[in-house]
Amino acid sequence: MRSGELMATILQIHKFKDRDRQLILLAIDAATSGKKKRGLPKSKKGLLPWKWAEDRLRKSRQYWIATTRPDGRPHVMVIWALWMDGALYFSTGSKSRKAQNLAKNPYCTMCTENAAEAVVVEGKVDTENDVGLIREFLNIYTKKYEWDMSDMADDLLNLKEPVFRLRPTIAFGLAEKTFSKSATRWIFT
Repeated sequence: MRSGELMATILQIHKFKDRDRQLILLAIDAATSGKKKRGLPKSKKGLLPWKWAEDRLRKSRQYWIATTRPDGRPHVMVIWALWMDGALYFSTGSKSRKAQNLAKNPYCTMCTENAAEAVVVEGKVDTENDVGLIREFLNIYTKKYEWDMSDMADDLLNLKEPVFRLRPTIAFGLAEKTFSKSATRWIFT
């Protein structure tokens, strides 16, 4: 790791919680020390390109979403979603456990369906308020899932029910066949 890359990484660390900051600092220490550390590649050769992740985010039919209940317990569920404009968009009823969890804690993790070529996305969820984007979401969603959204469209377009947007802050790409050389982490700022 060159000093410029190290400085850029250190500048990004302040945005993470203490536990995550400690893990990142351990990774930086491992990457910059002269000692060989298990699990960290010596170069970027073999790492997965972001296009690889975006292809899988776009093509996945089912996604796993992990949210946190108000009492701190995890909640994991299968959900349908779309990769659009650099974010995962999904809808769930405002009274669903997922939506209630996100109202209390907007951070979540979403994963693609295929664990052999997994993409894991972490970040903060916002409610989409751009009616044009919601209309685009409805059109693409209807085609992808062959699902009639007309019963829900008015509530979504009138912002009575939420369309959520997860913008990645960190993502992981994991290809089972080449895992030891290709496991990749992307950090977004």
